[in-house]
Amino acid sequence: MTDKNFINFHILISHSPSCLNRDDMNMQKSAIFGGKRRVRISSQSLKRAMRKSEYYQSHLGSPSVRSRELGRLTDYFLEKLQGEFAEEAIKKAVLLFVQAKSKDETDEEADGETETATPEKEGKNTLAVAPWCVEEIRLLCPAVQEIIRQGLTEDEKKKVQEKHAKDKKKKSTLEQKIDDVLVGKIQKALKEKAIAINTAFNSAVDIALSGRMATSGLMSSIDGALAVAHAITTHAVDADIDWFTAVDDLLDDAGEVGAAHLNTQEFSAGVFYRYASLNLRQLQVNLGEASRERALEIASHVLHLLATVVPSAKQQTFAAHSLADFALVSFSDIPVSLANAFEAPIREKAGGFLVPSIAELADYWQKSHNAYGLDETAAYFSLREAPKAEGLQAVESLRGLEAWIASNGKA
Repeated sequence: MTDKNFINFHILISHSPSCLNRDDMNMQKSAIFGGKRRVRISSQSLKRAMRKSEYYQSHLGSPSVRSRELGRLTDYFLEKLQGEFAEEAIKKAVLLFVQAKSKDETDEEADGETETATPEKEGKNTLAVAPWCVEEIRLLCPAVQEIIRQGLTEDEKKKVQEKHAKDKKKKSTLEQKIDDVLVGKIQKALKEKAIAINTAFNSAVDIALSGRMATSGLMSSIDGALAVAHAITTHAVDADIDWFTAVDDLLDDAGEVGAAHLNTQEFSAGVFYRYASLNLRQLQVNLGEASRERALEIASHVLHLLATVVPSAKQQTFAAHSLADFALVSFSDIPVSLANAFEAPIREKAGGFLVPSIAELADYWQKSHNAYGLDETAAYFSLREAPKAEGLQAVESLRGLEAWIASNGKA
């Protein structure tokens, strides 16, 4: 049994002719590595495909929702939490997640007065795209609803009225100032729930894995536990161009010739190396101090996703629904990529690119393991012949490798 903190995932997957990830010019993404062009699938594309997959939904629950529009987000949470809380409480909880401090630094902030963000003030598209978790809002709503129910005391109202009377600029109405003080009371009450909010990520594991950056409000910044590399081909690739047409059936029936539409699409085939590293301790923290067993369970699902999920781009045209041919997993003290095994592009042999890619990956793992004295526990699953490397434990199936991870690297 191992107590290593990092799990390294090394996946080799061969895709038939396809165009799984495109750039702004509608060309497939690529990168220069080892002086040669490689086809690339971005980590963003791969992670989105993973969290949107049916497997994720079945085993890790519904993912977070990503949006930058406050109006749409408010409507979304109103629908999800309908009947649980008052509409005003839900709206306040959502807005407090992007609470905007007043630009004018005054002593009023010390008394709990802030300028509340609203969809009108923020504009329709002024927020950064961020992942939102229903459970976070659900945890905040009871406290928000209770403060709204209680309202301000007579003394608090009187104090606001006196300040408003002395305010010569009158940038906001008395009602707005009262609402700002109410928001301050809500914020103070919600500070006690700051730790509890982390438990919400048990229902939005993708935030715990990928992280989240927040700049204001109650939305907390989360350091991602899972690092995912851009997948690249293990060999150099010269892309092909598909020249295609669309025929207008009605014109064809009328005896006219020629296509109604002409276009081109870049595509290629190749063996891709996917690498990801999971920080188990960070995942436990992100899940509200979850157990190592829970983190390992999630790690086993991450392996399944990395080995089976393919981006959806142009799949109706190419149907490149491939599964991984080789998966190597290690428990380690540090994250270690094996991408440099393919810095010198793999050359085609009688069996294509896949078999030599597997052999090179296993050989490079062995050399790195020995040269740096890495204290790793590693296992692999392969659809092809077993690699020749000492220290690698063979597992017969992907499910067996998942079970190996869940059991903390125990045979």
